[in-house]
Amino acid sequence: MRALLSKQLFTQLRMECLSAHDRNTKPSGFPRRFCRWGGLLGHWCVWVKPAVEYLARAHGAIAAGTVDAALLQLDSQITDANGALFDVVNNFAGVIAGCHEVLRRQGLLQGAWCLNPDGVMSSSQEAELDRVIANYPHLCDDDFVAANIQRWLD
Repeated sequence: MRALLSKQLFTQLRMECLSAHDRNTKPSGFPRRFCRWGGLLGHWCVWVKPAVEYLARAHGAIAAGTVDAALLQLDSQITDANGALFDVVNNFAGVIAGCHEVLRRQGLLQGAWCLNPDGVMSSSQEAELDRVIANYPHLCDDDFVAANIQRWLD
């Protein structure tokens, strides 16, 4: 269920850039407006509940035409969390294992195993995950998962 939910959310909901720019033109010759789409992939494979909430805040900011400092602060926090999750400092060596580890800690997976036997977390990745979870508990949805896991697994 969790994997399906993540895929649906990732497909349907992406964080929009907070400004749109005129680019190119439609075949009719009228200007076309588009918004750049931001990354934050980590929040679509784990910690989905806060990601949905932050997406709603971003949409509200776009609609209001203003961005508050708290929303801007999330940018660096989520980037830091995703760096640990995807093992950026080790050239993404533990990218899948890091996601699996978060899901394992939440009780959604029995282990952080990968199909590739070399797909393991790097030596520093566990400590990095511990750090970002401790520093940014508002980015995690452990309480939400704990409250619902039994219902999801039944």
